[in-house]
Amino acid sequence: MPLQLPDFTPLPAPPRAGALLEVPVARLRPTQMCVGLAEVRQRIQEFKDEPLKERRAYLKRKPVPLVRNGAGHLWMVDRHHRLRALLQVDPEATAFGYVVLEVATTENRLTLQALQQRGWLYLYNRRGHGPFPPEHLPQQLSRLQDDAYRSLVWRLKREGAIAAAPLAPFHEFRWGAWLRRCSLPAFHSLYLEPALPTARHLVCSPAASVLAGWQGRH
Repeated sequence: MPLQLPDFTPLPAPPRAGALLEVPVARLRPTQMCVGLAEVRQRIQEFKDEPLKERRAYLKRKPVPLVRNGAGHLWMVDRHHRLRALLQVDPEATAFGYVVLEVATTENRLTLQALQQRGWLYLYNRRGHGPFPPEHLPQQLSRLQDDAYRSLVWRLKREGAIAAAPLAPFHEFRWGAWLRRCSLPAFHSLYLEPALPTARHLVCSPAASVLAGWQGRH
């Protein structure tokens, strides 16, 4: 059965002014089961090449939308690739975030239910199987699986074939779910080239126009 992601509540935009939270990346809990390893590797190299002062300025420009519960636990609703890479470069790294939802409960299970109701969880594994129960989410960024379709969409987005949609949770996974229904040559996250020509054509086709970020051209 084709992977169908639920409707979602758009994420609030970052505050234009005011203090951001600075939090250890290792404290943040994922809201998805996968990342695309191609993007993670690219971001690792970028962080390694970037001076610390420039890195902090960059992270402030890209704050993480956070959900906080009554126990003080924090879930990240975006930026998983960026922070997975940062954590590999510096296990003690901090990032900047803003709270998009406060949940009074101290129970993680109920917190995850609140996120699920808003469409803020991605509960599918690297093969697109799911949805799994929210309790199956990894509690650490380092435990996320590699999804080759997420890597493919990142590459297409980087080329300009798909536009950004920063307030749509799991935007790239929605494109990946759509591409899973199509016939593509075999590929993996570190060897995307076989699938790229067909994928470029598909994401610009009228059939893809229902998806946020559709360009209709490349």
